[in-house]
Amino acid sequence: MNSAYEAVVTLTLRGPAGQTTEINAVIDTGYNGFLTVTPALVAELGLPFISISSGTLADGSEVDFDVWGITVLWDGAARFIEADEADTTPLVGMLLLDGHNLNIAVERGGPVAIEALG
Repeated sequence: MNSAYEAVVTLTLRGPAGQTTEINAVIDTGYNGFLTVTPALVAELGLPFISISSGTLADGSEVDFDVWGITVLWDGAARFIEADEADTTPLVGMLLLDGHNLNIAVERGGPVAIEALG
């Protein structure tokens, strides 16, 4: 947990040519996708375009997102997922957390633990 009381996790991401990078992403329980990535990260990793998706933001506005394919190291294995492009702090959504237990110690610097169920 950071000083702004956001639950943050570090993710290792891989592009199609095998290049990797680490990012810090905020867990967003109101986001029902897998992950958001910045335009700069899309360009850095050379991600493949998948589609355009529409969604509703927290303020109720409707927006369209470019959707890119990306590999995330998750539970010790490479997992190919769809990531929405957004020019904001990367977000981890509920689809990526599906099948996992999320434990957040709500205090500055408190640990954020994600463990696979069963």
